[in-house]
Amino acid sequence: MAKGISRRMALGAASALAGAASLPSGAWAAASVRPVNLRIEWLTAPRGIDTRRPRFRWEIVAPEGARDVMPGISRVIVASSEAAVNRRQGDVWDSGLQKGRLDTQPKTPLKLASHTPYYWAVVTDGQWSEAAQFVTGVIDPSEWQGQWIAAKTDPVPGTHVRGMNMVLTPPEETVLPIFRTDFDAGKVARAVVSVTGLGHFELTVNGKPVTDSLLNPGWTEYDRTIYYTTYDVTKLVNTGGNRLGVWLGNGMYNAERVKGRKTKFSHSYGKPKFSLHLSLFMADGSVKRIVSDKTWQVSEGPILFSSIFGGEDVDARRERPDWDTLADTTTDGWRAALEVPAPKGRLRAQPIPQVRQHQRFETVAITEPKPGVFVYDLGQNFAGRPDVVVRGPAGATVRIRPFETPGEDGMVWQRSFNAGPEKGWVEYNYTLAGRGEERFVPRFNYHGFRYLQIEGAAPKGKVSAGQAEIVSVAGQFCYTDLPQTGRFACSDPLFGRIHRLIERAVLSNAYSVLTDCPHREKLGWLEQNHLNALTVFYNRDAVTMYEKMVHDINDTQKTDGMVPGIAPEYMQFLNPDGSDQDARNSPEWGGAVALATWAAYRQYGDPQVLADGYPAMRRYADYLASRADGHIVDFGLGDWYDMAPDGKLGPSRLTHRALSGTATYIQVLETLSKVAMVLKRPATEIADATRRHAAVRDAFNARFFKPDTGSYDRDSQTANAMPLALGIVPAGQEQRVLAALVKAVRASGNGVTAGDVGFHYVVRALMMYGRDDVLFDMLSVTDRPSYGYQLAKGATALTEAWNADPTKSLNHFMLGHGEGWLYGGIGGIHVDFADAEGRVITVAPKPVGTLTAADVAHTTVFGEVRSRWKREGKTINMEVDIPPGAKARIVVPGAKAARFVGSGHYRFTGAVA
Repeated sequence: MAKGISRRMALGAASALAGAASLPSGAWAAASVRPVNLRIEWLTAPRGIDTRRPRFRWEIVAPEGARDVMPGISRVIVASSEAAVNRRQGDVWDSGLQKGRLDTQPKTPLKLASHTPYYWAVVTDGQWSEAAQFVTGVIDPSEWQGQWIAAKTDPVPGTHVRGMNMVLTPPEETVLPIFRTDFDAGKVARAVVSVTGLGHFELTVNGKPVTDSLLNPGWTEYDRTIYYTTYDVTKLVNTGGNRLGVWLGNGMYNAERVKGRKTKFSHSYGKPKFSLHLSLFMADGSVKRIVSDKTWQVSEGPILFSSIFGGEDVDARRERPDWDTLADTTTDGWRAALEVPAPKGRLRAQPIPQVRQHQRFETVAITEPKPGVFVYDLGQNFAGRPDVVVRGPAGATVRIRPFETPGEDGMVWQRSFNAGPEKGWVEYNYTLAGRGEERFVPRFNYHGFRYLQIEGAAPKGKVSAGQAEIVSVAGQFCYTDLPQTGRFACSDPLFGRIHRLIERAVLSNAYSVLTDCPHREKLGWLEQNHLNALTVFYNRDAVTMYEKMVHDINDTQKTDGMVPGIAPEYMQFLNPDGSDQDARNSPEWGGAVALATWAAYRQYGDPQVLADGYPAMRRYADYLASRADGHIVDFGLGDWYDMAPDGKLGPSRLTHRALSGTATYIQVLETLSKVAMVLKRPATEIADATRRHAAVRDAFNARFFKPDTGSYDRDSQTANAMPLALGIVPAGQEQRVLAALVKAVRASGNGVTAGDVGFHYVVRALMMYGRDDVLFDMLSVTDRPSYGYQLAKGATALTEAWNADPTKSLNHFMLGHGEGWLYGGIGGIHVDFADAEGRVITVAPKPVGTLTAADVAHTTVFGEVRSRWKREGKTINMEVDIPPGAKARIVVPGAKAARFVGSGHYRFTGAVA
């Protein structure tokens, strides 16, 4: 019998379950609790589950007006058919009865078959959920029968060259291949395909794409891990003849340097290649496999050039109509594909949602800064793809160049991309086939932009003889399909604009890694993953992204324990002598191995992410110890992009890098001890981390604290905020250091001088010590470096620099820390699964400044938490919604003590001074 469940409870629950099972559909609508939002491995109805011990999770809902609803007795069943799950028969797995849970995981591996659908359901206190489905990928790697095939062999098989390789790839070598194969099928009951293509692929069945997603598979450290994706293609397979078609792109796998085109770096894990495994489950019970091998045909496609950085060129005259359907019977130009050695990485199912188009931006203005040159303004800086429709004669070429802000002449200016005439352009070139209206959308490139400059074509009314006509210009806003988890509104329109500014940058950088920017680098810089964790979590359900991040770090960490600043590490920032540059090795970046992982646990409550990351955390803590001198860590970038008076941007200038580096070291050690406790590691490991934490803390204060002034280091915002936020200020000195921090803020006219690292701690420290009034003032500023200043300069996404320097990225989310105050201060919503009192949710709004109202909501693993308040004079009327299954701490403005509540809707009245 399950631990903690009495015999009487078990018998009563069993009776309730049996009764519920016999009820007709819909008869339990009046029951008190109902399971909803069923997820497996954090995904809804996923395809490609490749673990035999998947994690099952759900939420519960209760009737309107109910309070203090907690999960009671629950049970999960997994069945081999929909009929079985509807009969409440768990013929694959039955969890048995469990008490007070919203998740479960089999203790022993389930007997799951590859490419097979399974059905599962949850019953809680007698009420069944709707049935949910998942489809397995290839459970046992030895079952994968597809060979790796390509158009060309790698120059040196298995070689991976990283960095700034200056060798140019000739144009004839950049044409991308297409592949096809034919097969016959009888009556098919089910067809499931798993496929991977490096760097990216698109798969069609009888000319129809298997998905509307793009840039598959996700980016990884390809020498260690390669993702595949799985699709149910039953409806696309015909009885009789069929054809599979595959497009391949370079992505991050093969970043080539081509004359005249932008690239951040050039490196290659190899030439594009793919592997495919299709299972046909026939109506007669037999199984047929269609796999990639040397019997496939390959040809050069219409994509002449494709770079994840430099754009994409297409010659539509080379397109072969119906090449991926049986209607095309030509064989000219096709040859046998080559079987090539498998890449080094381990093949596994992609654990994160795929990238899709979520919004479309239409043209809001057209200018002609120079005869024949047209600039289309889409009104918003975003990441995605141009969507351009043209018509004209065959052979006419249209050039499209994206950019974020125009130059002084009103034309394309790619300085913020670190691109242009000297460093190579980001551009798209489309040569028309002359078949009426033709639509160009790049397949294997995305970019951040607001404007598109078009040459070689003109809008209607300005078309010259023999020239192409521009029919329409739009942009596709694309990002990883992460569920929305936040809504923010308040009485101050500026704060609403700041929220949208930050959110737009977060989404623009949510691809298969959280990138710094969607144009210049597209790299997974790690510092933002912990410093901006709340910014991401408040807006999107990013648990899968953070679990992937842990694996990326594990794959990237070096043998000495060092964690590079980016993961996957597609570019190594090295000095000429081979030593690491500060950009490669900074504690504030590498510390994400512990700090971002801990942030994910606090938000989502699943200790699996801690278990996956703990060994790497320990190695990194030991690495920092090996680099410390008297416990002080003095290397790296420090408080990147802080705002010195002269406006020069780069490594820390206002705060000694040893302060931020050592403070990060302290935080890593503190986190290590907390993780060890959650994982129930040996007491010696906990004691060791605790002892080391105390030693480094004492050395930090001895080095940086100034007792005569009650401040730290150079008295910067960052220097005073970090020790306050981390709770390492000498006892009794906290208010003096807080006063020094506030003084530093006021001295800058409430503008921000802290950088990428420091502003996170400024927000934390001021919130911890109740100085939300200072944060209100900082976020209200518009005439000096701040969020408001960026908006005043015309930004539509968060910029890289506080001063909105147009030569820097204009779509960067590293400075998005203020979102933590918008949700956690104005809305007062906090989630913490490490809360010492077990109150995961806290709602403690701060109606400061001239704010008169707010309505803030955040979806947690329990459901939506909502905080609404309105100020009338000195009275605050407050409404709070806590979802079923949760316990919360409510701090009403003006109240002397917190209130502790369960789920439900609550109204409170408070007061402000």
